[in-house]
Amino acid sequence: MTVRQTQGAPLEGLVAIVTGGASGIGAAIATQLHGQGAQIAVLDRDVAGADPHFAAFTADVSDRASVDAAVAAIGERFGRIDILVNNAGIGAQGDVAANDDDEWARVLSINVTGIARVSAAALPWLRRSPAAAICNTASIASTTGLPQRALYSASKGAVSALTRAMAADHLREGIRVNAVNPGTADTPWVGRLLDAAADPAAERAALNARQPHGRLVSPDEVAGAVAYLVSPASGSTTGTSIEVDGGMAQLRLRAE
Repeated sequence: MTVRQTQGAPLEGLVAIVTGGASGIGAAIATQLHGQGAQIAVLDRDVAGADPHFAAFTADVSDRASVDAAVAAIGERFGRIDILVNNAGIGAQGDVAANDDDEWARVLSINVTGIARVSAAALPWLRRSPAAAICNTASIASTTGLPQRALYSASKGAVSALTRAMAADHLREGIRVNAVNPGTADTPWVGRLLDAAADPAAERAALNARQPHGRLVSPDEVAGAVAYLVSPASGSTTGTSIEVDGGMAQLRLRAE
């Protein structure tokens, strides 16, 4: 297979799967990769909101049979899979005692094992690609202790560890594996949290202030980091993560 690359279209000729690609950060990633020339297959539980320019496949990443069928259908339709963005995930609130065993199992199955399921299904196709890349959506919660996010942080910490392990396992097969660590992003899930707060305006102000640049991260900013990581132009970048968090992980600014 050959990869046609033209100026302004670094992903021309490549096929990308974006899980959770019908809304939020996933939709922004799908749009940005498409703008750089990739053909997009959105994989989501509910594809009703997916961009009609993209191929959409219904699947639940917590169900292996569902994932296997969807990935097989994508491979059959396009004849190749070059890029996988494991973005599907759910949130969780509370300290370590706030969620029962069933909720722990549910969140870990979607946020962590879901990545393994989709990646395993895509591997036979990725191994045949001349420009194979996987990008996992982790979180600033994987490296920074946040209050009332015990289960979510545990799941995203596992995503970061899994990313490094996958990178080691598949480097010599020509598959690069990286992750993005978004800060608090302006997504529908965060919007629902704010709507449920006793004082939504005050809660939004607190979330803005928590990040050194003073605002929520935009989905497009996360998408830009993903686009870099999956591009053939970043061929020497693997086993790492990019923080898209307004400086939250690394900066300690003095109060104004």
